Amino acid sequence: MLFPTIEFAVFFPIVFLCSWLLRPFPTRWKLFVLAASYVFYGWWEPKYTLLLAASTLLNQLVVRAIWATRTDQARRAVMVIGVVVNLGILGWFKYYGFFVDSVISALADIGIHISPPLVQVVLPVGISFFTFQAMSYVLDAYRGTVRPASLLDFAVYLSFFPHLVAGPIVRASEFLPQLRERPDPRRLDTARAFRLIAAGMFKKVVISSYLAANIVDPVFNAPELHSGPEHLFAIYGYAIQIYADFSGYTDIAIGCALLLGVAFPPNFDSPYRALSLQDFWRRWHMTLSRFLRDYLYISLGGNRRGKLLTYRNLMLTMVIGGLWHGAAWTFVVWGAIHGGVMAAERYLLDRREAAGLPAPADTPGRRAMRWFVTFHVVCLAWVFFRAPTFDVAWEMLTGLTNSGPSPLVTGLLLLTIGAMMLSQFVPERAVEQLQVNFSRWGLLPQAATLGGFFFLLDALGPTGVAPFIYFQF
Repeated sequence: MLFPTIEFAVFFPIVFLCSWLLRPFPTRWKLFVLAASYVFYGWWEPKYTLLLAASTLLNQLVVRAIWATRTDQARRAVMVIGVVVNLGILGWFKYYGFFVDSVISALADIGIHISPPLVQVVLPVGISFFTFQAMSYVLDAYRGTVRPASLLDFAVYLSFFPHLVAGPIVRASEFLPQLRERPDPRRLDTARAFRLIAAGMFKKVVISSYLAANIVDPVFNAPELHSGPEHLFAIYGYAIQIYADFSGYTDIAIGCALLLGVAFPPNFDSPYRALSLQDFWRRWHMTLSRFLRDYLYISLGGNRRGKLLTYRNLMLTMVIGGLWHGAAWTFVVWGAIHGGVMAAERYLLDRREAAGLPAPADTPGRRAMRWFVTFHVVCLAWVFFRAPTFDVAWEMLTGLTNSGPSPLVTGLLLLTIGAMMLSQFVPERAVEQLQVNFSRWGLLPQAATLGGFFFLLDALGPTGVAPFIYFQF
């Protein structure tokens, strides 16, 4: 089920009303939310609810076994089995075709041609997100930071529909304690929830859809037919499109969860104002960044084993993060660009510290240069993220010098990209003040304003709504 659809517009008010009617009865509320979440997830393909249920049972058994096991060696063995099984399930659905195609291609390069029968594996929506959440539950239980929850509580945590198919990646330690609370519906932060939902809908339905239809898809689908300026603004447009699309989803998810009395961690913080790649990853998909940091980078050794291994760990973390996004070598290159530049940033910092040099003066000019370089490195990486093949990525980059007319680079396009970039630099206190002013209107005026805004979105948006980009991951 997609957020910006009639189906969800009917589904969510029913869930909202029943949720608050049942909230005084914890077990009934959990059973209702679990059922609603399975309806939401099964809207695409009901059979994949069986996969979600199997993941729930498997990981609950693993965590129970970890806590029931006496010795550290045995506990570690159970944890490893749980992680391997989770990765095995994810690998089968997400990487089977990629692995087989890579082997066939590698053998063909040395003159061995094979044509094995291929199994058609359909990627279930959201499998990467709920698998990562399940793994975090297992790993945190092994580390002793989370106690085993009841099967019902864990099932609600893993399947809770706002974050189920595209995040944020919420940890059990953040979600499970909220199931024991009794939130007061009169104290809901409706102003923040409505603001997030409205902003998320606008970014997805208007901004992302407009850029996809008017510059990104036409140029990436046929780069040889377009001029250099169209290539450039297709790359800029995709940077804005994927931000509007993904942050729009998580804004809606966080807002819907708030209306149900559940708080999620933030997932975006103006990423295109970043002054370095490290800063970018503190602002972009923040819940994935901390997952990769806490469970992969630190597990590899982090920065504790010397400089060279630190650079290696940064590179490996980002390459694996790239592969998590998709089963294609283009995603590996996307991750390698980020990992390589982050390692280079760390290397330059280490050199300056080793030489005893002071940090350069933080002047406006230097900040502007750092921002310019960071943004364009991110855009370069986005080319490989968006392009279906290396050939298309290469044509997008070499086509920056193409001559010819640029009918796709319109005034409205420039205004859209420019306004979205400027929005990254709006002070947070200004947004908070608008939210405070909105909160003083009361629930009914807020709801009426939101309803009018949705009618405006319907007028501005395209016919039909494409799935969110991160649904494919």
